[in-house]
Amino acid sequence: MKIKNFYNRELSWIDFNYRVLEEALDEKQPLLEKIKFLSIFSSNLDEFIMVRIARILKSSENYYSVNDKKSISKKELLKLIKNTISSHIEMQYKCFNNEILPKLEKSGIVFYNKETVPKIYMNFLKDYFIKKLFLIITPMAIDQSRPFPSLLSKSLNILVKLKEAKKEDPLYAVIPIPSIDRFIQLPDKVNTKFIYIGDVIKLFMQEAFKGYLVIDSCSFRITRDAELTIDEEDTADILSAIEDQLKQRAKGNILRLEIEKKANKELINYLNEKIDYLNDYIFLIDGPLDLASFFTISNLKGYENLKNEPLEPVIPKWFQNKKSNIFEIIKEKDRLLHLPFESFEPVVKFIQEASFDPKVLAIKMTLYRTSGDSPIVKALKNAVENRKQVTVLVELKAKFDEERNITWAKILEEAGCHVVYGLVGLKIHCKMTLVVRDEENGIRQYVHLSTGNYNDNTAKIYTDIGLFTAKQSFGRDVSAIFNLLTGYSEPPRWNKLVCAPLDLRIFYIERIEIEIKNVKNGGKGKIIAKLNSIIDHKIIDSLYKASNAGVEIILIVRGMCSLIPELKGVSENIKVISIVDRFLEHSRIYYFYNAGEEDIYLASADWMERNLDSRVETLFPIEDAELKNELILYLKYLLNDNQKSRILNNDCTYEKIKMKGNAKKVQAQIDYYKYIFEKNKIRSDNNHSLFIPEMNPEEEKI
Repeated sequence: MKIKNFYNRELSWIDFNYRVLEEALDEKQPLLEKIKFLSIFSSNLDEFIMVRIARILKSSENYYSVNDKKSISKKELLKLIKNTISSHIEMQYKCFNNEILPKLEKSGIVFYNKETVPKIYMNFLKDYFIKKLFLIITPMAIDQSRPFPSLLSKSLNILVKLKEAKKEDPLYAVIPIPSIDRFIQLPDKVNTKFIYIGDVIKLFMQEAFKGYLVIDSCSFRITRDAELTIDEEDTADILSAIEDQLKQRAKGNILRLEIEKKANKELINYLNEKIDYLNDYIFLIDGPLDLASFFTISNLKGYENLKNEPLEPVIPKWFQNKKSNIFEIIKEKDRLLHLPFESFEPVVKFIQEASFDPKVLAIKMTLYRTSGDSPIVKALKNAVENRKQVTVLVELKAKFDEERNITWAKILEEAGCHVVYGLVGLKIHCKMTLVVRDEENGIRQYVHLSTGNYNDNTAKIYTDIGLFTAKQSFGRDVSAIFNLLTGYSEPPRWNKLVCAPLDLRIFYIERIEIEIKNVKNGGKGKIIAKLNSIIDHKIIDSLYKASNAGVEIILIVRGMCSLIPELKGVSENIKVISIVDRFLEHSRIYYFYNAGEEDIYLASADWMERNLDSRVETLFPIEDAELKNELILYLKYLLNDNQKSRILNNDCTYEKIKMKGNAKKVQAQIDYYKYIFEKNKIRSDNNHSLFIPEMNPEEEKI
């Protein structure tokens, strides 16, 4: 089998999640921030098991390329993944047990289990159990007539070993732990003290087994295959099909079994026999199961000294003039919104003003992921009440948001919106809104395009960039895309936008070829791409070709990267860095030097097969010179980061970038926030300066 110069995507993802874990291991990180990163690490790993491991099992491939020198079988890959994950989990719990818990206790935050909880709390806990938990829990016996219960994926459960009087053989039962509160706060006037809900049940579960003696117990957790399998071509009603599949998800194959490490071997063996999980994917956990639930602890109020200083989103200066409506502001010039450094409020205001503005005739938008209490959905409902034509494309197949999106789709439909449930075989992943307004000079279209979702919650923690424009050329393209998605329409000739799956990959490769041509003609070629993942082999091959031609390529890749940089004769001119910091890097920016023109594009798509072949995505240019310079400056901050940036070596390992000599400390996210904060201040004088990182003095361009 021919080995290609690609790094395995699953192993690359595991490397990314380890970089998340490294943030928790960083001694400079405040204590509650460490807990946040441990929680995110666990949450990410859950999703990886449910999706990526499930896909490997279902794949017809028998061999996988690991890197440019080695390939292994599916069985070997699964074993390698398991061993790597196990070592990371061991590091995670070593940090949690040996560092975080003791330091939390010194800071006044204490966690107890059934062995360590002081006796003074027993009456309180028994009362809590009898009056609340006892009424909720459902012990499930296991015998000839009652088989081992079907349990929810990611739920916490207790296996109980029992003994009946005058009988020698043990009995077993399972108690699913209710998902009400993971942590029960104990009464204390000085400190904040918790006990895990499962340990409260263990303390008093004898009450649930009258006539039997509880001998032993242990906590365990299963993770199921969460992949939906829908034959869209033969499905008459996608909504109903997805609802049916969501019910089946609860019965997906069990892929992973987690058991508390201190459990008796007999109980571990019993679970081994009863649960049919993926071969060898059993994890003995040295501490409380499911550290993802500790995310709520990272947000504890009253302990601001254990957190990073908050970076409150800044209201853009152009939005601070309350006298002008949003449409006048956009019509004046293109506007860029950079989340979460700047506030999401202009996006919400854009939809809200459109919902009641008497000149607005229609609103069209895509919804891929949105929040549980979305102000945008409320505004769309109000727009219908105000007799606007409202069309919403709701993507029902958004991973793990299917149920929420089904709920929103039904609510919007009941309100009178025209709801489109995506397209057969494609996910609608583009983020765009079109507002049609009847003005004095005729119909005008206002557009918002973004790299991220219309979600007011993630807008506070994801870096994303949106563009507001009233340019006719953009309006025509967005209108054409909506017509393509909602009706029967031939793909048009685009004015400004490029759309997947039609021609986005072709566009990228053509732009790479232009850089190659410019270098061959004696000029300079340079490409910078900031994205979440680069997996697409055709794009990678084009980048390798460009590297060999002498094009300088810098990739800022948060997550998976199958491209291997700095390989001799393959990618010597390619540098890959990854930044993991307090905000999730989510924006996609594509820069092409283009003989000094410095073209910049934003997109909803990464360089992945799924984005380019099986999703509806949009790429759009930034034309305004001031906005282009703003994005070039942002890229400079990222490229100069020497605090949270890691470089990818040609052996597929990452290492932190080290500060050189007397170099100025640059932490891109923090420093760029400071720049945005100063830039948007309303001042009475001009005597102020903005921090801009030091650049290469010999190079004016980026």
